[in-house]
Amino acid sequence: MRTRPLKVALLGCGVVGSEVARIMTTHADDLTQRIGAPVELAGVAVRRPSKVREGIDPALITTDATALLKRGDIDIAIEVIGGIEPARTLITTAFEHGISVVSANKALLAQDGAALHAAAETHGRDLYYEAAVAGAIPLVRPMRESLAGDKINRVMGIVNGTTNFILDKMDSTGAGYQEALDEATALGYAEADPTADVEGYDAAAKAAILAGIAFHTRVRLDDVYREGMTEVSAADFASAKRMGCTIKLLAILERAADGESVTARVHPAMIPLSHPLASVREAYNAVFVEAEAAGRLMFYGPGAGGAPTASAVLGDLVAVARNKLAEATGPGESAYTQLPVSPMGEVVTRYHISLDVADKPGVLAQVATTFAEHGVSIDTVRQQGKDGEASLVVVTHRAADAALSGTVEALRKLDTVRGVASIMRVEGE
Repeated sequence: MRTRPLKVALLGCGVVGSEVARIMTTHADDLTQRIGAPVELAGVAVRRPSKVREGIDPALITTDATALLKRGDIDIAIEVIGGIEPARTLITTAFEHGISVVSANKALLAQDGAALHAAAETHGRDLYYEAAVAGAIPLVRPMRESLAGDKINRVMGIVNGTTNFILDKMDSTGAGYQEALDEATALGYAEADPTADVEGYDAAAKAAILAGIAFHTRVRLDDVYREGMTEVSAADFASAKRMGCTIKLLAILERAADGESVTARVHPAMIPLSHPLASVREAYNAVFVEAEAAGRLMFYGPGAGGAPTASAVLGDLVAVARNKLAEATGPGESAYTQLPVSPMGEVVTRYHISLDVADKPGVLAQVATTFAEHGVSIDTVRQQGKDGEASLVVVTHRAADAALSGTVEALRKLDTVRGVASIMRVEGE
């Protein structure tokens, strides 16, 4: 066993970074045995050096992350700063100075993953990022390594704990969106500004990363269709329950039937209670992977939080450290297929549409004719009326998003349609 320690620079020491430092310290002996050499926390780069960080030697604290990376003795950098800059520059600097990188930065990887992978390859270093997608859940490495010999056709999952907590509370208690969000905020599941979560930006970044791995093609954040969940209502959940469904904010990645393109999208969807994802409660994450040979696989666990995310970071640290000792690197970017990402208009799925209509004869016929004229087949219709007003709930067979959009625009022009109360996709069947 090598006795000279591998030196680690920790870039960022917030909720995740402080847990990484704690585990490195408390599990030092175990990590040494698993790696084959000691790992030593050699420096911690932070913005606020005056903050007390329990368990971390103050002598390790610095505000100059660049100088830490350039000092010449760092073997591995752990980046848990988040955001685009200065994280991007620091990771590039690390590669240029012979340092492998472990990152939890989903936003940066979704936006500039290709460039970072290229820089890592140019300098013969590792870039690992298990913690960027689903917290403690082993997902990136199984997809990148365990399923490397298989063909993944579809990935569908809950990849944001905050949104799952909110939707679960709306489903189980009948609470409205704002009430459920307030509870999530009080419990620390939601940030003071929850926009990144509830509008789907966080999930979209993770979807881009997963799509690239699953389909061996480059998928950027801008390629991912994104729709938030702020408009989901108690009435939507009532409709879902009548269909034997619940509602989840899903990341859905699919290979086209002809294998010539892929799609990537994030949006709320109704899924049958019989689907494994329907039972995912509270702030947990779960990802359902469909592969040609392996079949259907489900990965489940806590998708956020300091300790769970730190667990994924430390797993990557062990792998990268082993590679360092072996003078090798792990798998890099695999983008050989260069498949195009199809626009949302070409995505085919089922839809649940709730309309406010006049309660008079002929309304249903008008609505059905409009659907038919746009090539959208109706599966079921439910109508309720009172005092001259009525609600009409239509569930379609599978149709392209563009066809459904055209149908809805035509419906809005009908004199008998007062408004479109909600539109939601139906998945998992």
